[in-house]
Amino acid sequence: MTGDVEAWVAAFRPRAEAAGISRATLDMALNGVALRPDVVEKDRNQTEFTRTIWDYLDKAVSDDRIAAGRKALKAQAHVLDRIEARYGVDRQVLLAIWGLESSYGVVRGDVPTVAALVTLASATRRGAYFERELLAALRILQEGDVTGAAMMGSWAGAMGHTQFMPSSYLALAVDFDSDGRRDIWSDEPGDALASTAAFLARYGWRKGEPWGVEVTLPLGFDYRLSGERIHHAAAEWQAMGVKQAGGGALPDCGPSSVLLPGGARGAAFLICPNFHVIEHYNPADAYVIAVGHLSDRIMGGGPILGDWPRGLRALTLDERIALQHGLTLAGFNAGGADGRIGPLTQAAIRAFQASIGVVPDGYASLDVLGRLP
Repeated sequence: MTGDVEAWVAAFRPRAEAAGISRATLDMALNGVALRPDVVEKDRNQTEFTRTIWDYLDKAVSDDRIAAGRKALKAQAHVLDRIEARYGVDRQVLLAIWGLESSYGVVRGDVPTVAALVTLASATRRGAYFERELLAALRILQEGDVTGAAMMGSWAGAMGHTQFMPSSYLALAVDFDSDGRRDIWSDEPGDALASTAAFLARYGWRKGEPWGVEVTLPLGFDYRLSGERIHHAAAEWQAMGVKQAGGGALPDCGPSSVLLPGGARGAAFLICPNFHVIEHYNPADAYVIAVGHLSDRIMGGGPILGDWPRGLRALTLDERIALQHGLTLAGFNAGGADGRIGPLTQAAIRAFQASIGVVPDGYASLDVLGRLP
């Protein structure tokens, strides 16, 4: 292994022992571990953040993935019946997460989890977070649910059919088939799907309610009312002229928000509390919308009806960071400059857009970047 990683591991070992990890486990897991340059590169180019929403959805909710999800709906009906009854989580969202995370178990990841987490802890900007995940992975090995050779997953340290992070596994994974192991790596997906249901239930999944619906906005809509930080009841949105795309009443799911993931020129969605539950699994709007839309399509729903501004490109990481720096310098709190365009950055963009007299849709674009002082 490289000198930098060797030094990092040497410094980490006492911290791990103090946290209760045995020397035998550390020797087994860390001896010979090496930096993974591919992991560092992928950390800088996560598709949820580096592609436009429309490009992401085209792949995430493809015809093939919808068809495979409908096939899995039938093939796993018995286990899904039992999981739904026990945890109160709708089966279609479990299937959608399974489909996005591993193509229904076909692509579960071939990166050794410990090597991925050592790389991310020692060589990326979120080192403290990944060190905590590494400690969790070592506890899993120490408890014997899986061997080091079998603990494989994604470049980011996520594992199994539904790509649990180690800390989530420790907290929420379940032995659904009662064989004595919480085996999310097995060819049989029951433990993984049940663990995902337990995760969503823990964060407040509301059975029978939608994640959100596509909507149309009236002419003259005040785009300052868009974004996750603004909430109204369905009746209030309807009084403003917001309608469900394709007809029908807006769902009465409690506090809901209008989300514009492609800006004012793209499709609009009314998002419900279940949207925020899925965010605990992955906070990227593109991911949550993909899970929600795929879950709808698996159950027979139709495609997104709104257009997308396909002539626009996504900002690069450096451009997103420059955008956040520019907003902060202009007096608009973007919540830091990490390159992730979350609700706080979107609110800052809306405020800046309103201040210069353009449509305040909160979309991070080259136009906004070019208008910053």
